[in-house]
Amino acid sequence: MKRIVLLLFSATIMLVGLSSIVLAKNPLSDDDAVAAITKFENDAVKADLAGDSAFYEKNLVDNWTGGYSGGTWYTKESMLAEMKDTAKNKTNSEEITDLKVRVYDNTAIATYKSNYDSMVGGEHRAKTVLSTDTFVRKNGVWRQVAGHSSEAAK
Repeated sequence: MKRIVLLLFSATIMLVGLSSIVLAKNPLSDDDAVAAITKFENDAVKADLAGDSAFYEKNLVDNWTGGYSGGTWYTKESMLAEMKDTAKNKTNSEEITDLKVRVYDNTAIATYKSNYDSMVGGEHRAKTVLSTDTFVRKNGVWRQVAGHSSEAAK
């Protein structure tokens, strides 16, 4: 009988220890996720204005894809190449509004409206677009996996 009690006690201690490890590995709340992704979206505007491709190199997953309002699909590689061609690509102004972030465990969706004035591929574009960005949290870090923008109705 002592052996059974000891075994049950040991099993209980192990379960408490395992639950602590699981909780420590996943400590972020939805509020933390919303704050992190809101910061990401605002930092992305700053990166666009500064022509900072390193921000995207660090924060997009390698197989990221983006659909843009001009009807073009981009990969991380093609988007970074365009950003580095500063003779044909430059953001003059950009502002995001109506940002909303929804969190689903380790996935999050950000939607917002963006007004921008840019040179893209040598063409001037001044638009208002509606955008959706998808994020995944891996090892406690949020990374963007996809984005899509459509021109807003006038």
